[in-house]
Amino acid sequence: MFKNMRSKLIWLATMIAGFVLIDIGELTGVINGFIENALVTIGINIILAVGLNLIIGFSGQFSLGHAGFMAIGAYATAIITQNISTPLGFYLAMLVGMIVAIIAALIVGIPTLRLRGDYLAIATMGAAEIIRVIINNLKITNGPAGMFNIPPLASWPTVYILMCVTTVIVVNFIHSRAGRAVMAIRDDDIAAESIGINPTKWKLAAFVLGAATAAIGGSLHASYLQTIAPGDFGIMNSIALLIIVVLGG
Repeated sequence: MFKNMRSKLIWLATMIAGFVLIDIGELTGVINGFIENALVTIGINIILAVGLNLIIGFSGQFSLGHAGFMAIGAYATAIITQNISTPLGFYLAMLVGMIVAIIAALIVGIPTLRLRGDYLAIATMGAAEIIRVIINNLKITNGPAGMFNIPPLASWPTVYILMCVTTVIVVNFIHSRAGRAVMAIRDDDIAAESIGINPTKWKLAAFVLGAATAAIGGSLHASYLQTIAPGDFGIMNSIALLIIVVLGG
């Protein structure tokens, strides 16, 4: 117990130290606008990669639909914050994006998570493309022209804090009973089912949590860049995130 507590305290101290060091770098001019922009981009990609790694690495589901859930978060933020351009509006938009992404993940996941390997990849890729096409044809999303002049409500501290919170939530999920069930299914779903683990239930739980993190990343992406378009969330975006996960281990 004490070892586990010590590990948590070390991680907490590391996160706080990282935040303080970067803030000191900004105040002293060591970190300029270019470096801050790079750090924000890295932070958003970490959030997206952590969620995708849960789906691919820990639950063994070959998903190529992450960009679709990211798009939901991004457009929810763009639409809501253009009407409520306050920090409260931003977090409300993020919450709405997460809820819609979770609903979409349930709709996609229930019929497709019985598939495996390449078949699952094709199904999730198709689902992401359907989301993109819907966004591309809606008046409220401004169609293929995209949305611009989105209020810049996502600062570096916001990205850093959400990156840490998202990582902690996913890591706790992995080390929980649910996470152990997910990894057991990944290793041998037949054996896992024989001891009372419901493969569909736990794979869907991991898929939904991954979709929620993608919505958070999309929300930050839209608010920080202030401009989004349907083309930003195509298949190449999903593949880029997959490469990040694979190269990152």
